[in-house]
Amino acid sequence: MSQERIALFIDGANLYATAKSLGFDIDYKRMLKEFQGKGRLVRAFYYTALIEDQEYSSIRPLIDWLDYNGFSVVTKPTKEFVDSMGRRKVKGSMDIELAVDAMEMANHIDHMILFSGDGDFRSLVAAVQRKGVRVSVVSTITTQPPMVADDLRRQADEFIDLLHMAAKVGRDPVERAPRERRPAGSDEMLDT
Repeated sequence: MSQERIALFIDGANLYATAKSLGFDIDYKRMLKEFQGKGRLVRAFYYTALIEDQEYSSIRPLIDWLDYNGFSVVTKPTKEFVDSMGRRKVKGSMDIELAVDAMEMANHIDHMILFSGDGDFRSLVAAVQRKGVRVSVVSTITTQPPMVADDLRRQADEFIDLLHMAAKVGRDPVERAPRERRPAGSDEMLDT
């Protein structure tokens, strides 16, 4: 096994949307095992915004599980606002939190694995690379349109299509207990 120091940076909403577009669910226990086998996994960060005023958030059980099973979970409450057309909108971007953590970790890792297709991360990837860290981006180009921004894919040292990882990090549909199913309309939010 390689002694490469690895850190995972998971944009929760983006990864959820990407896996859903490919027709599978992520098995986070299998994901940890997969990357622990590739080197020394220093940290696995998971970022998501939470809707605070909801009595029950469909993502809460996942957040709790990740927190107890080796992930560093970073959350913040969403912000509600009314747009210029008078429509109620919810915003919950975790980009800054992810970027700050990545820059802080850069001196302690050899390989950053970013689970996001968000083009806003291109300059972060470039900055981390300047510190001598190899960066892999995990998203997909198999959907129409692709879930990854072209400039982010080009900036990365390696692009990994999530579709090709499905067998290793996907949840077996047979294992999926009925109580784990997400209620209709409970999709994790995407950044606005």
